[in-house]
Amino acid sequence: MTPGARLQAVIELLEQAWSGRQPIDQLADVFFKKRRYAGSSDRRGIQETLYQILRHQARLDWWIDRSGQPVSASVRARIIANLALADKTSPDAIAALFTGSNHCPAPLSQTELELADSLYGRPLTHADMPRPVALEYPDWMDASLSALWGDRLEAEISALNQLAPVDLRVNTLKSTPEQAKAELASQFIETETTPLSPLGLRLIGKARLGGTQAFRDGLVEVQDEGSQLLALLCGAEPGMTVIDYCAGAGGKTLALAAAMAVEGRIRGRIYACDISQARINRMQPRLQRAGALAVRRQILSGRNDAWVKANRATADRVLVDVPCTGTGAWRRDPQAKWRFTPEQLDDIRIRQQAILEDAATLVKPGGRLIYATCSLLQEENEQQLFAFLKDHEAFAPLAIDQVWSQTVGGPPPPAGPCLRLSPASTGTDGFFCAVLERRS
Repeated sequence: MTPGARLQAVIELLEQAWSGRQPIDQLADVFFKKRRYAGSSDRRGIQETLYQILRHQARLDWWIDRSGQPVSASVRARIIANLALADKTSPDAIAALFTGSNHCPAPLSQTELELADSLYGRPLTHADMPRPVALEYPDWMDASLSALWGDRLEAEISALNQLAPVDLRVNTLKSTPEQAKAELASQFIETETTPLSPLGLRLIGKARLGGTQAFRDGLVEVQDEGSQLLALLCGAEPGMTVIDYCAGAGGKTLALAAAMAVEGRIRGRIYACDISQARINRMQPRLQRAGALAVRRQILSGRNDAWVKANRATADRVLVDVPCTGTGAWRRDPQAKWRFTPEQLDDIRIRQQAILEDAATLVKPGGRLIYATCSLLQEENEQQLFAFLKDHEAFAPLAIDQVWSQTVGGPPPPAGPCLRLSPASTGTDGFFCAVLERRS
């Protein structure tokens, strides 16, 4: 593909991303499956440009607005601004990419040419930018994030705006970390052990994992190290009844199932619950590849679900990784930061409270309820936990460092009664986790 054709692909993908709610990685997967002619260098170049523009969106829009040109922050305008500001591409070179021939974008209008000329040579980040613009986060989150991090705000947010590594969890139903690492190396994929998770491997460089024998045989699963730690903190063991209440794609379910195995066979009962039939169905191939077909999948209807009522006080462990704003995963889905409004956050919090209420009824005396989010906002984390404990005296929080020593092992990251992970502090995605025990 020519540079111009790659740019046209970026335009098409960004138009889809900004007109809907589907993550860019899913859109890109579908896009490239329909375009087998695109080589690995084409895919890499298109994806790098995509993520660069998504990570620069607030600053690009600020410059477009100040340019004095009568253009909106459209896909083309943002691409032109990114070429001029981030890539330092001259106006003539930008125009050469927009020829309208050989699958290239349509030629620049006079206004677009003037935009390129007005922005060329300027810095991407300017001293006059408000802090949320310069650091690329919604201004309505400023008070919450400032209260959380204080002087560390810039370092924490900047880390959220960087590329994320690709982490793998070794499936102990089929392999050990040493065996999986060696198998990947035999297929020319180099990895290093993750610093916190004893089951994690981190890819060194870029690799197409899906075509490897190690992945097809279920020796490894793609899973961020932080997500691996949440599953380990559940303390699932053979013989237990374990429920992943908001299972989603099933990543943590698979990790929990592996922790319950003896000699490669799952002992006890493990349920993957979700309100989405489509998500439950998509989980099946993953379970089969991992050798975890003993996992029982359960569709929930919402509040007052019959299955939940029938299984009250039966579970040793209930993991509740609730739907959230996903602020901790901005490295992987940078467009997510612009997807929510304060009003939508209020709706999400109400939903989280309802889910936590229902999931708590499944925990038996002496069992544990693990509340988790991939959010950084206190409104979804500490505040939700405080409200729940105020109304549920039967539950008490366990010191996370003690739970860590019992389940993960090794020295824990600095933590209070709850665990907070972030790219800047732990090198993982951002997560929150609290482990509550139901008193007898």
